[in-house]
Amino acid sequence: MWAYNETFYQIYPLGFCDAPALNDGNITSRILKVNTWCDYFQQLGIGAVLFNPLFESDAHGYDTRNFQKIDCRLGTNEDFINVCNTLHKNHIKVVLDGVFHHVGRGFWAFQDVLEKKWESPYKDWFFIHFDGNSSYNDGFWYEGWEGHFELVKLNLRNPDVRKYLLDCVKFWIDTFDIDGLRLDVAYSLDHDFLQELRQFCSSQKCDFILIGEVLFGDYNNIVNEHMLHSCTNYECYKGLYSSFNSMNLFEIAHSLNRQYGPENWTLYKGKHLMNFVDNHDVTRISSMLTNPQHLPLIYGLLFSIPGIPCIYYGSEWGVEGIKAPDNDYALRPAFSRPCPNALTHFIGNLISIHQNNEVFAFGDYQNIMITNHQLIFRRSLNNDEIFVLVNAGDYAFNVQNENLHGTFFSLLADTPEKILTLSEAFQMEPYSIYYLKLIS
Repeated sequence: MWAYNETFYQIYPLGFCDAPALNDGNITSRILKVNTWCDYFQQLGIGAVLFNPLFESDAHGYDTRNFQKIDCRLGTNEDFINVCNTLHKNHIKVVLDGVFHHVGRGFWAFQDVLEKKWESPYKDWFFIHFDGNSSYNDGFWYEGWEGHFELVKLNLRNPDVRKYLLDCVKFWIDTFDIDGLRLDVAYSLDHDFLQELRQFCSSQKCDFILIGEVLFGDYNNIVNEHMLHSCTNYECYKGLYSSFNSMNLFEIAHSLNRQYGPENWTLYKGKHLMNFVDNHDVTRISSMLTNPQHLPLIYGLLFSIPGIPCIYYGSEWGVEGIKAPDNDYALRPAFSRPCPNALTHFIGNLISIHQNNEVFAFGDYQNIMITNHQLIFRRSLNNDEIFVLVNAGDYAFNVQNENLHGTFFSLLADTPEKILTLSEAFQMEPYSIYYLKLIS
């Protein structure tokens, strides 16, 4: 699967393109802004752009009105065809946000129910009871998403609903030539629907990727050969920032060993979960970390642990943003242009190393040494071995470990002295990370 060795770049289009918070009905070709960033994506080494919802909606994109029309605040279908063609010409894949659990109150089929009530042929597309009333005084009760009644839950057990959604996916593939989907609230989607979706997408494009948003539970329930290829790794997301903030690297080491370690009982060995340090739903990592000197280190871990790395737009420059109630744009702002800096250069180097060393995408994981402030683990694939060494402390640390005897190539070294011969102690500088590839 193409995605396993690539880096994803996540964009929330309505924010990225500085669109109005509410649908104003005006067609403005804001989505073409993405084309002006293609050179930057290429320089950074991005392999796929993940677009959060961009279809016609009432407000924030997850309250869909029409699955076959780009939101007028972003432009037209022809505009997005232009964007997809430009990305593909630059060898960048396109992945869309598939919001299949719910729709907005403005969705055409729900509007028909509002007008015709029980006489609507679409009443069974939703979970509706005509012996109650909604908070909107519709004259009937319906199920929303987790108490948010602006989001109307779809009945994915209804064959007509499933056919409609699969027809929309085919439309996206045929029209925009998309390469995959990120499935919103995948943990709440009907499993039979996920199986049907997997079979259908594979029949349309053999390398079409399905990535689910999963916040908790056993990822194996939906990441398997019958349903999804991958899902969001929220366990390691929490472990990454918490380990640095609490100065307890045992936490992330435990999560990684639990998921991918050498023991037979590990949960996800051989699977490719999507890793991230922030996204459009959580506080940005630059605002989350209590010590800014840990920022390069957390990205160094992101690109060296098993899974697919994903960057949230702007965070690769160290942009801050705090999650706040009823203020989506605090996390989803517009930027007039890319603003790369030293952190961006470092991340670009990490992306290149990740792309050129399959051991990071496909190799085994094994913890070698763990202290509160230091972590060493090994990634291995066939005859390749890369050791990742992290020192989160504000002091130098001498490593004495029999696994670090031999000649190594320092993949992250900024000096010409990249060949290291280690037989005794190796000194890790304060706030440092090393990728050491064993030569002999």
